[in-house]
Amino acid sequence: MTENPSEELVRALLAGATPEIAEQQLNDKLGLTFVDLTPERVSATMPVKGNLQPFGLLHGGANAVLAEALGSTLAALNAGPDRMALGLELSCTHHRPAIAGLVTGVATPVHVGRGTVTSAIEITDEAGKRTCTARLTCVVRDRTA
Repeated sequence: MTENPSEELVRALLAGATPEIAEQQLNDKLGLTFVDLTPERVSATMPVKGNLQPFGLLHGGANAVLAEALGSTLAALNAGPDRMALGLELSCTHHRPAIAGLVTGVATPVHVGRGTVTSAIEITDEAGKRTCTARLTCVVRDRTA
């Protein structure tokens, strides 16, 4: 991940992880760059290049990773420092292909409870056209040693 204030907050969420684990984040491999990080909105960009399926389109699995990264980060921000958020259920609907440039994902809360957080995630291309709509529910648990 590119270092910026948002990235530092994401790294703080990984504070309990060993350095070996913290350095092996899928977000880094896909080129995610976080833009907004608040309990009300988490957004990030991801390049299409390097994340393609065999027909030259953005891989649906890359959309799913972006959606899960955004939704789980939103859940972690809402869970608080002594709790952790773990993905429970993810659904993605792929509306149109992305073939170049960046896609942008935005996660907003649908439900914030003591035990679960559900996020709506919208992914758009550089023209602002929706390419994917996702929904992620995370379970929230106390952190363990």
